Amino acid sequence: MSDPKMSDPNHQSSSPAPRQVTFRGGGFAPASHRWIGVAVFAILFALAELGTRQGWISPLTLPLPSDVLGTFGELYASGLLWAHLSVSLTRLLVGAALGASLGIAVGVMIGLFSYVRAGLVPLTAALFPIPKIALLPLFVIWFGIDEGSKYALIAFGTFTPTVVATYGAVDNVDRSLIRMGQSFNLSWFSIVRKIVLPGAMPGILSGLRISLAIAIILLVAAEMLGAEYGIGAYILEAGSLYDLERLFAGVAILSLLGVAVSSVIGIVERRLLDWR
Repeated sequence: MSDPKMSDPNHQSSSPAPRQVTFRGGGFAPASHRWIGVAVFAILFALAELGTRQGWISPLTLPLPSDVLGTFGELYASGLLWAHLSVSLTRLLVGAALGASLGIAVGVMIGLFSYVRAGLVPLTAALFPIPKIALLPLFVIWFGIDEGSKYALIAFGTFTPTVVATYGAVDNVDRSLIRMGQSFNLSWFSIVRKIVLPGAMPGILSGLRISLAIAIILLVAAEMLGAEYGIGAYILEAGSLYDLERLFAGVAILSLLGVAVSSVIGIVERRLLDWR
């Protein structure tokens, strides 16, 4: 017997209508809220200004942020800002480029070749914990007190963390993807170029963030010895004169330099990792 409900064309089914489920795949994707970072800096600036003006903070320990901005403006108007910043940027770019490029190359070789790993991982482990600033007198003896020692210190300080981050990133590439490439009969070079390097790139770029931050620290240390121009030399001179406005202006320049470097790494990440 046929069901009368099925034969009635005007009968509506009692089953609920299908409900559309919203896409939640991007739930863990980082969202961009740049105004929050600007608001945090503005709030800290306002609190420091208010606290110093009201006497809650001694001006001998923290100058007025507005006075620091005035000093920054004077530094810009006199042309000394570019004189110091251009020298520091040249040292940072040359030293960090040497250290990072060599570190990435060595880290990739450690991750790919077992004999290289056996020989260089113990050496890297021995060099990594050495305070790089402590080697500055040795680099001065080897390369002189001019630019060579500064480049060498920044390059060496950038090299070791980049090596560690790079071969760690290569080791963390999903091995099932490599086996899949082998099953499709890809060559060794194709697997490295199309699977290993793209898979390791997020970890390499994260390591570069840390390496470049270390490079800025070593830049200041290197410029405090035998340098006429540079942000480190400017900070050293301001500290010896107990000129807090100039001292904090130099520190602010370093902070802005760190933000700029981080922004550049972010742009590179968006370009190279858009496949994610």
